[in-house]
Amino acid sequence: MTYDPTGHLLLTPVDREAPVRVQRLRQLGMGERPDPAFDEFASKLAAVTGAPFSMVNFIDENQQFFAGLHTPNGTHNGSDLGAAAAAGGVSRIMARDHGYCPHVVVRRKALVLEDVCDYPRFAGNPVVDEIGIRSYLGAPLIDRTGIALGTICVVDTEPRPWGRAGLETIKTMAAELVEQIHRREDGHF
Repeated sequence: MTYDPTGHLLLTPVDREAPVRVQRLRQLGMGERPDPAFDEFASKLAAVTGAPFSMVNFIDENQQFFAGLHTPNGTHNGSDLGAAAAAGGVSRIMARDHGYCPHVVVRRKALVLEDVCDYPRFAGNPVVDEIGIRSYLGAPLIDRTGIALGTICVVDTEPRPWGRAGLETIKTMAAELVEQIHRREDGHF
C-alpha cells in the first residue's frame, strides 16, 4: 500500500511505466482519439459479458481515454453513465484517480469486483458516488513489447456475479484485442 506524506492511503497506484506507455501509444497512433474499431470491440465486449457499459481504455500520466466505448443507449460519449448524466455527463476522458483501470495497468493482472462496496480500498473511489458504479471487470492490454497499454473493462451500476467465467472471458477478450492491435501495427487489418 502507498501512503502520502500525511499518512493517508493513496487509492490510485503509482504508475512508473506511464511515460514509456505514452511513447508506445503514440508510436501505435492510439490513445488520443476515438477509434471506430475500438467502439465496435467495446460493443462486442458488452454483448459477450451482458454488461451495460464497456470500454477500451488507454492511460497516460494524468488521465484515462476511452478510445472504445459502449453505453446502453448506443451513445459513445458516456453521457448516460449512471448518475453522471444528471451532473452534465462524462466524456471519453476520465481522471486517473477515478475508476479501477489504473490498478489493472499497474498490477498487470485482471481485476474482478463483483460489488465494489465489498472492498474498502475500492469502495471509496469517486466513480462509486459520482457515477454509481457498483461492479467492475477489467484486464490489461499487454503488447508484444511487454508494456501494459491500457485495459478493456466492463462496469455496471448493479453488483454482478462475474465469477471465474467472467474472469476468463475478460482475459480472452483482452488477448483478442492485443492481437488486433498487433495486426494493425503490422499493416494486416
